[in-house]
Amino acid sequence: MDQQPETAAPGHSLDRRAELSEFLRSRRARLKPEDVGLPDFGRHRRVPGLRREELAQLAGVSVAYYTRLEQGNGRNVSAEVLDSIARALRLSDAEHAHLTHLAKGKQHKKKASARAQQVRVALQQLLDVMDAVPAYVVGRRSEILAWNRMAAALFGDWGELPAAERNWARLVFLKPEYRELFVDWEQKAIDIVCALRMDAGCYPDDPRLSALVGELSVKSPDFRRLWATHDVKEKNHGVKRLHHPLVGELSLNFESFRMTGDSDQSLVTYHAEPGSPSAEALRLLASWGTDATRAVPSA
Repeated sequence: MDQQPETAAPGHSLDRRAELSEFLRSRRARLKPEDVGLPDFGRHRRVPGLRREELAQLAGVSVAYYTRLEQGNGRNVSAEVLDSIARALRLSDAEHAHLTHLAKGKQHKKKASARAQQVRVALQQLLDVMDAVPAYVVGRRSEILAWNRMAAALFGDWGELPAAERNWARLVFLKPEYRELFVDWEQKAIDIVCALRMDAGCYPDDPRLSALVGELSVKSPDFRRLWATHDVKEKNHGVKRLHHPLVGELSLNFESFRMTGDSDQSLVTYHAEPGSPSAEALRLLASWGTDATRAVPSA
């Protein structure tokens, strides 16, 4: 039986120091000496990846300083040192931002995480007039905040779900129907976990996020496996392949746009190549309207 990791109880926050420590360890473990131009003399390594002293050398800091940081003590670390460590670890822009949030988290984030997420009326109106394009707004914790009729036809009528269940993480990891809907379910799951990790770095004191992570860790071995990687990334565009119960397989391009004035919300749209079978499938879904929602995952 899989051993379940310790998770924060509902109402508690994630341990930012532990998150910082594990993130740095995981990034260091993925690098080999030859990856960063260091000689490898073939000595036995007790742990995978670079040693702390090797990483400290690359970053230009003392081993003791880096060790304190990797133990979760980032209180007085400067932006310049974090930049050096990020370069040494070859972090992506998203990973660099995540490291900064973990090391130098701001207290005001706690109040922001407690605010109710609301979608502007004008934004909902925009969704409604996009009658040929599946579109929705996603917020913190992968919560689905608003959507249009085409999104319901493609992904399921989220309006039939309790508000707490309108969450991409819960749908993908806990609903078998969504495992069937996404042809590359593993990649969709990875994208969601990476986004939740980004949220955890920005809002470590968010009790609802902590409760979500705890619930999914208990209920889903796949979530536990992916959460343990500590991977973070932002995916603003790409292609998703779906297997819809009414129209079969679709290949759709998606675009994600951060909302001006509320960077925690993103507008996500899907479209097909003009003249493609997927474009015809979307046209059929649009013509069926609400009848199409009865054949897609909704519970």
